[in-house]
Amino acid sequence: MPELPEVETVRRGLMPVLLGRRLVSVSAHRPDLRFPLPADFARRLTGRRVESIERRAKFLLVGLEDRLTLIAHLGMSGHFQLATADTPLRTHDHVCFATDEGASVRFNDARRFGFMDLVATEMLADHPLLAALGPEPLGDEFTGSYLARRLSGRIAALKAALMDQRIVAGMGNIYASESLYRARLSPQRPAGTVGASASRRLVDAIRAVLSEAIAAGGSSLRNHQRPSGELGCFQHTFAVYDRAGAPCPDCRCDAARTGGIRRTVIAGRATFYCPKRQR
Repeated sequence: MPELPEVETVRRGLMPVLLGRRLVSVSAHRPDLRFPLPADFARRLTGRRVESIERRAKFLLVGLEDRLTLIAHLGMSGHFQLATADTPLRTHDHVCFATDEGASVRFNDARRFGFMDLVATEMLADHPLLAALGPEPLGDEFTGSYLARRLSGRIAALKAALMDQRIVAGMGNIYASESLYRARLSPQRPAGTVGASASRRLVDAIRAVLSEAIAAGGSSLRNHQRPSGELGCFQHTFAVYDRAGAPCPDCRCDAARTGGIRRTVIAGRATFYCPKRQR
């Protein structure tokens, strides 16, 4: 599933095409994605100008005139594609947006785990998908002292706690593994044992990993691509994720003797770490 860097990359790719443009035509080629589309979905969007394109956690928030916001989630395989009005529709192009400048943006989702919703902008903070989210990991509220306070007393594995969206919004499986590696913290460690110093180190690692991933266009493992069709590149710099058995890139452990990077399962998700480096 696309994580924060992939969604942020999509947001930035949509900005030049949609921001400030009027949606002259919106078409939905099926009544549902993961969930049914809102009633009168296409009609309510048609004719409105796009005033903002933001991201909250793994959600895209498209602010429209007259105080309406489109919430979009990419799901497992969803992606937005830039096209022109005469570009033929592809299989699984489920929702299409045409602008007053002649551009076309198509939402393509083969597995249909993505979804869209419409909400009055003043009610956005209370939406069930957004109301309980923690702070953004790249925002000012996400500090070492905040993280230490939220982890205090928790017996769950540290990686599971990091993926709790109520603690930090948008963290996912790949970037939790990579951030814990940089912070030299074991993903299996009880979250409540992480003190103030280690929490500051972890916050710095999370910020660095996410910023580098965004700059690289995200990670393209299966389905992620930018609206332009370009792939992300961050997967080429993974330190531990999906590298079970390989040597640790920093401690140069003898993989033949130690088994190298380990794979385990935490909270139902594949987790990769170096047992020598991460404690």
